Amino acid sequence: MKVKATLKQIAKELNVSVSTVSKALNDSPEISSQTKIKIKEYAKLKNYKPNIIGLNLKNRKTKTIGVIIPNILNSFFAKVFSGIEKVADEKGYNVITCISNESIVKEINTLEMLSNGTTDGFILSVSQEAQKLQDYSHFTDIINEGTPIVMFDRIADEVECDKVVVDDYDSALNVTQRLIDTGCKNIALISSVDDLSVGKLRTQGYLKALADNGIPVNENIILRTNSEDDMKKRIEAVFENNTIDGVFALDERDSVAALKVGIKKGYKIPEELSIIGFADGILASRRLTPSLSTVSQHGVEIGEVAARLLIQRLEADEENEAPYQTVVIKTNLKERESSRTKKKSILKNK
Repeated sequence: MKVKATLKQIAKELNVSVSTVSKALNDSPEISSQTKIKIKEYAKLKNYKPNIIGLNLKNRKTKTIGVIIPNILNSFFAKVFSGIEKVADEKGYNVITCISNESIVKEINTLEMLSNGTTDGFILSVSQEAQKLQDYSHFTDIINEGTPIVMFDRIADEVECDKVVVDDYDSALNVTQRLIDTGCKNIALISSVDDLSVGKLRTQGYLKALADNGIPVNENIILRTNSEDDMKKRIEAVFENNTIDGVFALDERDSVAALKVGIKKGYKIPEELSIIGFADGILASRRLTPSLSTVSQHGVEIGEVAARLLIQRLEADEENEAPYQTVVIKTNLKERESSRTKKKSILKNK
């Protein structure tokens, strides 16, 4: 059985725009007879079958954006969504939000359901399962059908689309360097997001900072998992069996757990144990004592940029499609009571 070609595939093979292919197949007077014949014959050869319902819905535009987020409990995604909604509202677009719950099956089903004329395009962060499996074909299929996607935070390098990310690698390098500069020599890495692209980049930044400062990697104080299950017990085990004077946690819940364990183990924070976490969300902003130093990802700004990128592509002339771009949003470190601001002279061994 032949695999049906898409408009985008035909356009790429014939070195013309998607708009030219569409107009030729619909006998537009704007296209020359020679070009029409060439495109129609190639489309027939490639078993192209137009989706009449989908085309009609697409032609009339829904003015609706589909947003797919992996986890409804993560406050970072809530901030991103608020940024998306703000720009969408300003531009006259509606927003439909769906949750993948980190499942690739739900991600695929949502894309298929909403791409059949319900939405004009998608803004999404890739599910944990898709990143673990390294399977991104469902995104490519949707894009090839002519529906644009903007990825944010968790992205797939293999997929050609617009993307909005934070400087995860540089942020982690700088945070680790900050801990070193304030006197930390035994810095634990706590990560429950090891499957995710962002987790891998943050780990790389941490390791690079150690290498830059001639600090040997101690695998005994590096906790990398793919789940928050039993995280507190795992952190306790790291604390009990090793000398630690600093913690870099790669997720908000990890940093809160590390802070609580450090207090439970009797560390004076930040004098004996300095802690910095990634993501400045609801948990970090609560009245923790001491207050938690965090990396702010500027979720609202990420959402605003992602929405503008998508709407610009939706409203652009198809004959002059702009190249895809990746926008990097700079993070900033919010230093609070859990991390030292200057180097101390004596480190306590635990």
